[in-house]
Amino acid sequence: MLLSEDFAGKTAIITGASRGIGRAIAIRLAQGGATVVLAARDATALREAAAAIEATGGRARTLAIDLRSAEAPERVAAFALEQTGQIDIVVNNAGATRRGTFGALTDEEWIDGFALKFFGAVRLTRAAWPHLEKSAGSVLFIAGVGGRTPGPEFAIGGSVNAALLSLTKSLADAGLPAGIRVNAINPGTIRTQRFQARLDALARETGTDAASAEREYVRRAGITRIGEPADIAQLAAFVLGPRGTLLNGAILDIDGGATKSL
Repeated sequence: MLLSEDFAGKTAIITGASRGIGRAIAIRLAQGGATVVLAARDATALREAAAAIEATGGRARTLAIDLRSAEAPERVAAFALEQTGQIDIVVNNAGATRRGTFGALTDEEWIDGFALKFFGAVRLTRAAWPHLEKSAGSVLFIAGVGGRTPGPEFAIGGSVNAALLSLTKSLADAGLPAGIRVNAINPGTIRTQRFQARLDALARETGTDAASAEREYVRRAGITRIGEPADIAQLAAFVLGPRGTLLNGAILDIDGGATKSL
């Protein structure tokens, strides 16, 4: 069922689209009329996401691929063109980084953290850029609040996200002549599988149930609540849609108040 026709006739590539935030964004853009191209590593989860989109009348194409491979982003762009003949939107969402203290993190973990979330996004955006020039399209980076306020357990993630935020500003200027808009969203704590694992650990630590552990997490973090993937998807739809055209080079925190800095 269409929520609107904001994205009618458009093709949107979403990476990390098999679950969590990426899946929610894909569903929301499809509800707005876009043909969504879902890329992620898990073929089964991708098929399930596509089935959920198609069950409500949306259009989805899937490509199971590891964006850490240098040639993979070019393949994603080529697949989107083969399937629909155009690229209007790129949502760079893929990538999770290892938590840990600085001294415990290895070179391999640092390299892996940048390989997917940063270099995968760089390569896909570069491959899509000529086609975005034709469509006066949009790029959206899903970074994270750690890029602005990294903590001791988030050295890799904070560094990767900060690099994406800098890239957002650079590309926003670069895209102006062709009308390409480039923005970034910084999610805070969102109810994903990774968060659930952290919540389970907190419940064990405090000897409480999941609901009590969540309340304690919210209290410790000083936030309003845990975010839902749909919260990010709604903001993404605004940024990418016709009502968000004044946004370019914007870095939008959606974190329940976790970011305390200016």
